[in-house]
Order: sequence, then structure tokens, then C-alpha cells
Amino acid sequence: MATTAKENILKKIRQALAQPVPVPFPQSEGHDSVFKPSIQELEIEFAENFSKLQGRFSFCADEAELVVQLKALIAARKWDKLYCREDVLKQDLADAGFSDFNAVNVHSCQASVTSCECLIARTGSILLSSGQQSGRTVSVYAPVHICIAYTDQLVYDIKDGIQLVKDKYQDAIPSLISLATGPSRTADIEKTLVVGVHGPKEVFCFLLDR
Repeated sequence: MATTAKENILKKIRQALAQPVPVPFPQSEGHDSVFKPSIQELEIEFAENFSKLQGRFSFCADEAELVVQLKALIAARKWDKLYCREDVLKQDLADAGFSDFNAVNVHSCQASVTSCECLIARTGSILLSSGQQSGRTVSVYAPVHICIAYTDQLVYDIKDGIQLVKDKYQDAIPSLISLATGPSRTADIEKTLVVGVHGPKEVFCFLLDR
């Protein structure tokens, strides 16, 4: 009986593919985004949406202000084992006086520091890829993820971020492109929200003007 039902379904699929029904309203098959363009600056749009998702946002006018804010955070949390795999970012932070990168790997750190490919303003997401020197794991396995980004990395929608990655890498598209949208969170059948199960419990984004 089950086999007959399956054969009937497959027969109907074959018939539909052989004789497709024309779309009654072809003008409705557009490719325009269903989301309205932002009516405010992308910095504000991202900050609002990122904060709604329990992200910790800080705007920095320049590198000097980043140093002040980041040192204040490290001191308040009493962190002494930070991890950064990106050579340029790590050197910039070392030149600024940070000597807290003592974690030998991401599993032993208290917080990880990365850059990003771009920031998605509409969803408050950080777009990351395996093409970055930080790789696939640094932003996921650390208990706290700190992202340092710049205003010229802001785009409005996800499709804009994907296009930016395509333009950057051309024929060498990274094997992993991911969106980090606030701290990791999940809920059981009783809708009890648990944060930090599949990723960092906290996500900080320091946005520098550039």
C-alpha cells in the first residue's frame, strides 16, 4: 500500500514537471528585497538590532577610545587569558599595550577577539568567514566573543554582505560563511531560554569610525 502511494506521488510529480503550469501573475515573481531600506544611519540600525539580541555594543571614535574601552572591560572582568589568532589585529592590540593574550588556544581562553567580514545592520548580525585568519572556531568556542569592526564594514542586508564577500574573494569563496546574531541561545519545549549552549554566552562589538 505504501509503495503504491509513493508511486502515485512520483507519477504526479513527473506529470507536473512535463507539463508545468504557467505562473498566473508573472509580475509578482520579482527579485527585489521585501525589506524596506533603512531610514536611519546604518550604525544606529545595527546598534539597535544588535542590542535587542543581547549583544553588547560600543562605539569608538578612534583607536585610542577603543583602547580605553577595551582595557576597562578587561579590568572589570579580571580577564588575563585572551585569545586572538589574527596576526595584524593581535599586533595592533599589542602595540596599544594589551599583554593579556596568554591563552595558548581558544579552549583555554576567557574571551576571544576577532575582526569580521562585515556587519549586517538589518539583523544586527556579525558576518564571519573561514577566509579570515581566525578560522572557523575562534568566534564559537570561546565563552565570550569580542568583535572589532569599522563603520565602512556596515551593510544593510544579508545579501549585501554575501556580495561583499564574493567581491573580496572572487573565485576563492570561503568554505564557511556564518552569521553571528547575538549570544548563542536555545529553548526547550517549555520555552525556557538558555544562553551560551552552542556558542559564546556574551558577544561584544566595538565599532570604530573609519
